[in-house]
Formats: sequence, C-alpha cells, structure tokens
Amino acid sequence: METKNLKTSEKISYGLGAVGKDMVYMLSASYVLYYFQDLLGVSAVAMGVILLAARIFDAFNDPIMGLVVAKTRTRMGKFRPWLLIGTLTNAVVLFMMFAAPPSLDAKGLVAYAAVTYILWGVTYTMMDIPYWSMIPAFTKGGKERENLTTLARSCAGVGSAIIQIGTIFCVTRLGALLGGTSSREIEIIGFKYVTLAVAVLFVVFIAIMCLTIKEKSNVDMKTASVGQMFKALLQNDQAMVVVLTIVLVNCSIYITSNLVIYFFKYDFGGTGWYNSYTLFNMFGGAMQILAMMLLYPLLRKKFSSISIFYISLGMAIVGYASLLVMAFTSMSNVFLLFIPAFCIFSANGMLSILTTIFLANTVDYGELKNNRRDESVIFSMQTFVVKLASGIAIFIASLSLQIFSLSNDSTSEAEQLIDFSQSVAQSSKVGLRMTMTIVPVVGLLVAIIWFKRKYILTDEKIAQISEDVKARHASTEA
Repeated sequence: METKNLKTSEKISYGLGAVGKDMVYMLSASYVLYYFQDLLGVSAVAMGVILLAARIFDAFNDPIMGLVVAKTRTRMGKFRPWLLIGTLTNAVVLFMMFAAPPSLDAKGLVAYAAVTYILWGVTYTMMDIPYWSMIPAFTKGGKERENLTTLARSCAGVGSAIIQIGTIFCVTRLGALLGGTSSREIEIIGFKYVTLAVAVLFVVFIAIMCLTIKEKSNVDMKTASVGQMFKALLQNDQAMVVVLTIVLVNCSIYITSNLVIYFFKYDFGGTGWYNSYTLFNMFGGAMQILAMMLLYPLLRKKFSSISIFYISLGMAIVGYASLLVMAFTSMSNVFLLFIPAFCIFSANGMLSILTTIFLANTVDYGELKNNRRDESVIFSMQTFVVKLASGIAIFIASLSLQIFSLSNDSTSEAEQLIDFSQSVAQSSKVGLRMTMTIVPVVGLLVAIIWFKRKYILTDEKIAQISEDVKARHASTEA
C-alpha cells in the first residue's frame, strides 16, 4: 500500500513519544546507581555488577524481542501492540524500582535492585525496538524518513535534557513538601513521586502516539542475532572501527554523567548543592540540544564530518581539563563551571550525531566490500554497543565510589539541609575528581588515536562508494 505524506500531527506525536521514552531512559541511566547506592546504602560494587550484567543480558534480549515483534500480526499492526504493552509494563517497573520497600534488609535491597533493573531493561526493550522499527510502516522513505528520524532523535535529546535539568530540583522540593525530615528521607520520597509523574507522562505520550499514527503498510522487519552482529563486524573493518570508537566515547561520557551528582553533593558542597547541580545541568542540557540543532549544522558548512569529530573530542578534553583545574581551586561559584559544561555537553551533542553518521557510512562500504547490505545488523549493533558502554561506565563509576567511600551517611532526622562535603575526606574528593575527568580524557585520547589510524571513510570516499554501489545496482537490474 502506498503511504501518504506524513501529517503534522503524526510528526508531533511521534516526537512526543521520543520525549517520553528518553525521559524514562535518562531517569534510569542517571539516577538508579545514586538511588540504591547513596540513598539506600546498597554496596557500590554490587550495583556495578547488577547494572553491567543487565546490559550484557540486553545484548541477547534485544535480538529476541526484535524477532518477536517481526512475527507479530494483529489488527493494530505488529508494532503498536508491543509499544503499548512495553510502555505500560515499563512504567510500572520504573515506579517499583524507585519505590523500594523500606523494610528490606541489605540482601533484600540487592535482590530488589537486581530484579527490578533487569525487568526494567526487558520492558524498555519491548517498546524501544518497535518504536524505531515502525518508521518504515508509516513513511514513504527517503527524505521523509530521514527527517522523521532526525526529529525523533532531537526530541529524544529534549526528553533526556528535561530529566537532567529538573530531577534533583523536583526531588528535593517534592520530598520536603510530602513530609521528609532528613536529607536522605526527602530524596527517597522525592524520587518515588517524581518517578510516578514521569511514568504517567510516558504512558500518556506513547498512548497519544499510538492513537495518532496508523501503520499504513506492511513491512518486513529484519532482525539480527548476536552471531550475525559479530560476523558483520569481523567482515566490515570500518564498522569495527566505529563500534569501538562509540564504546570508548560513550564510556568516557557516561562515567562523568554518573559521577557528577556525587561531585556536587560531596565535593562542591554547600547546603544547597542540588540548586548548583540543577543549574549546571540546565545550562549543559541547553548546550547539548543547541549543539545538535545549530552548532553542528553551522560547522558542517565549513568542515568535514571527520574534522568536526576531532573538534568535538578536543572540546570535550578541554572541558574535562578545565573542570579538573577548577575542582582543585577554592572555587564556589557554579557559574564558572559553565565553561567546562559548555565544552563537554556541546561535544556530547555533536558526537551523538557523528557516531550515527559514521556507522551509517559503513553500510555502503560493507555492501561494496562483501556484496551484502547489513543495514539492519549494523544499526542493531549501535543499540547494543551504547548499552554495553553504559554498563561498563557504571561499573567503573561504582568501583570508584566503593574505593573512595562516597555515600550518604547522615542519620540526623532533624536536619533537612546538610553540607555533606564537610564529612568527606580530602583524599576521597581527589579520587572522585580524577576519576570523572582524567579517566574520560584517557578514553577520548585512545578514541582519537584509534579512529585516526583506522577510519578511512572520508566525505570524498563515501561519495565515491555511493556511486559505485549505485552502479552495481544498475548493472544488476539491467
């Protein structure tokens, strides 16, 4: 069946779905370690093992879920039923994850964290795969499909930024409003009800999307097994280069994103640390979105994608270096931290676009080299490696928290505002600063060296490969 042009309402509702699902993803990715380790007292190492194991499990769960979706046939289509089922179950599990029963002992909390986090990953996959896979079912292809994907990626960035900007601010206000007395109790209560609000919005946004968008054509959804992913990697050297680059870049960025809240709470300090943390993320989130929407297109007019990649990595390294220098001064003005925030967040926004572009470039290259187009396999791999990088980064962050003994040990039920930085050893602060800055810089430098030595797909070479692929298709059809 031929599809018609997309309506504005369909574009808006699809973008709204991206906002909702990335609000949920960012809430889990950024705060589940902090919630269980710092507020509930679960061992940092235990949390690191749980989160890394869950990401490895996802590597096998994603292809299975893709196969289930591909074989689904209902009156609603193959994608929307799983979108609704996955969203509803994921929203429930998300709320459960941030509403741990207070009666659980240490072992009970570890088990609770493991079960809810793994279930969260399974149910998120249940809706995330059909969300991205359904695009061919209601678009014509070509520019329309590309524009919708770009819109969805931008909206996903907005959803992530909303969580980065507002979570701790809302958690502390809502927790105090609902009767929390100690700092820990305020945050525990606040997380519970902020998560409930996010879960409800998630369900509403996806429901609007499913009601607005109709699957207008039947499409064959190709899914890739883990074996196919690794086979495609081994046979496509440029895909291997990009995948390892993505792992290095994302590991570096995720280490900092998981530790920055500890920096503000235990190092930057002050009784209003969460206000400083919110301002930092508000500025950074805005810079990340502006970099994706404005800075990258502006630079692209003057530079090649590879040049912008090196510019972005350089900006991130400068940001980490300046953050480290500032951390070792007596600086207490959060606005000075906007300098490293601009560099790091802007670089992150552009790198998220560039790594996707580089991965897409390897598809034509692989077809020309291997006489086989592994498009679906290559892009399935992107989801896998981003999750893997997240798991590795959280594991590294967890180990550092354990080594440096950073956690909320306040037992005062009378104090609502505590300057936690006063109770943390200077050696712990130094260790935190170095882990969240020097380790990412090393990762980014390795990424630069690896990419520069191995990646050969310049803009000119990609143009030539595209022409060669078109010529091969034309000769085959003739």
